[in-house]
Amino acid sequence: MRATTIHAPFDMRVADVPDPVVRNPGDAVVRVLRSCICGSDLWAYRGESARQAGQRIGHEFLGIVEETGAEVTGVGRGDLVVAPFMWSDGVCDYCREGLTTSCEHGGFWGSVGSDGGQGEAVRVPFADATLVALPAEAASDDRLLAALLTLSDVMGTGHHAALGAGARAGVTVAVVGDGAVGLCGVLAAKRLGADRIIALGRHEARTDIARLFGATDVVAERGDAAVEAVRELTRGQGAHAVVEAVGTEQSMRTAVSITRDGGAIGFVGVPHGSGTGLDLSVMFDRNIALRGGVAPVRTYIPELLPDVLDGTIDPSPVFDLTVGLEGVPDGYKAMDERTALKVMVAN
Repeated sequence: MRATTIHAPFDMRVADVPDPVVRNPGDAVVRVLRSCICGSDLWAYRGESARQAGQRIGHEFLGIVEETGAEVTGVGRGDLVVAPFMWSDGVCDYCREGLTTSCEHGGFWGSVGSDGGQGEAVRVPFADATLVALPAEAASDDRLLAALLTLSDVMGTGHHAALGAGARAGVTVAVVGDGAVGLCGVLAAKRLGADRIIALGRHEARTDIARLFGATDVVAERGDAAVEAVRELTRGQGAHAVVEAVGTEQSMRTAVSITRDGGAIGFVGVPHGSGTGLDLSVMFDRNIALRGGVAPVRTYIPELLPDVLDGTIDPSPVFDLTVGLEGVPDGYKAMDERTALKVMVAN
């Protein structure tokens, strides 16, 4: 079959790779209908995150079950399913507590030796615990497929950040980052009832989506100017809840500086850079909490899925470019050059 492989910085190739097969009784093979490129994939693309030459890539996908192992009972051949960005066994202590990303037997799509989502098919370990069945009729609805695909990562990750920040009715939420995760953080904060949502971003096409998703205010400044602008909007106090969806030292410093005393930061931006942007003495003095990390999206899918299906939330606008599988290298280039927000791959 055909699948995306990474060989060196800026060297993405769609190549012939072995077809996936059931290896263990709990496996399933899923034929991919939709996958996408994540902002975190760009760190490997740019050479800032190490990969082996020829390694598979891609961790967001949905598709049709083609084959199952003897012990799989929750999904069957022909079912439309979505996969979270990590597989998990569903029975270890962490999984039972909802922290599926720390599963003792879990793993990440595209890791060495595993299939990546940006291909024609994927072998899924622990299929019953990992995959979530979707309505069959969604397979013929392109917009709904796009919305459902966000449940594999960015919508669940935005939700994780909003929960960590304490987004709820009666509070002001600020979102640092105008990528797909940050925009989903806006949508998640709106869904959780936040009264005011301030989106920090300087790209009009993205802030237009933020407003569509529920942002009441947009701050285009960066650094100290952004801090001043947010404080002007909040009577000098800052936001009760802050979503940090970038992962740089500057973005975290901004997040801390715009958080209200007694507030919280939900951080989901993959950390990269020379420092953390955290000053514990500042956080101590101002009673600022920090929560977040890798989002256990498998835990969130059952909660978010009904709202996607009935149209309560529609995250599909985060996809602004669609390519076929052979066009994936061009998709990476578009996202790296910021001419695309998030690229969907349609098989």
